[in-house]
Amino acid sequence: MKVGSINHIVITVNDVAKSRAFYDRLLPALGYRLLFEQPGTFGYAGADGLKLYFAQSHEAVSFDRYHVGLHHLALNAPDRAFVDDVHQKLVEWGVTILDAPAEYPQYEPRYYAVFFLDPDGIKLEVVHV
Repeated sequence: MKVGSINHIVITVNDVAKSRAFYDRLLPALGYRLLFEQPGTFGYAGADGLKLYFAQSHEAVSFDRYHVGLHHLALNAPDRAFVDDVHQKLVEWGVTILDAPAEYPQYEPRYYAVFFLDPDGIKLEVVHV
């Protein structure tokens, strides 16, 4: 473990069951494995050691990435074909796609990503650089 590296991120959701159904498809496709499940919460671990935990909100609220807090979460892909494959799965699953796979050289050279929303409207990204 590297000092200062991220151990885990907790994402609060409006409906744990609905989010669980979404992330149970997405995260294993990105190499994550289910780490734990308890009433009102569950967690996944990635091969790189990053853990994503999900917890039930105490009140139903709409996510707004332009308010203070998380804007979006970007997850790495091994190559462009992987990004394209994830995009195809998202389309098949009926997920809201914000931006189909494309290059974003304004971020850095050879930046290739797809942007989409989770059930709460949290912006997610799968990216290869």
